[in-house]
Amino acid sequence: MLNAPDALENLPDDVAAAAFRRLVSHLQARHDAQNIDLMGLAGFCRNCLADWIRDAGYDGDKEAARALIHGMPSADWKAKYQTEATPEQLARMEESLKRNGPAH
Repeated sequence: MLNAPDALENLPDDVAAAAFRRLVSHLQARHDAQNIDLMGLAGFCRNCLADWIRDAGYDGDKEAARALIHGMPSADWKAKYQTEATPEQLARMEESLKRNGPAH
């Protein structure tokens, strides 16, 4: 059986890039998927993706990376789509973040 991390490392870059672009396009269309909920379920959100592309070598600053991922300036996205986080959402996020490994 293939070791999952090795298989992922051997995934061709064009395939990985296409999947990443599809994920970002999906998130850009799903404004109902709040960042706080993504953090609570999966331990990452749109802002994490922006940080990760910068870590991978994207030349833009933090705001440029966020605008790329959000499909608009992050302040505009927040004003249009972000809702106030509930105490329950914040607690779920905190618990979820505890499960993130060192690669996050």
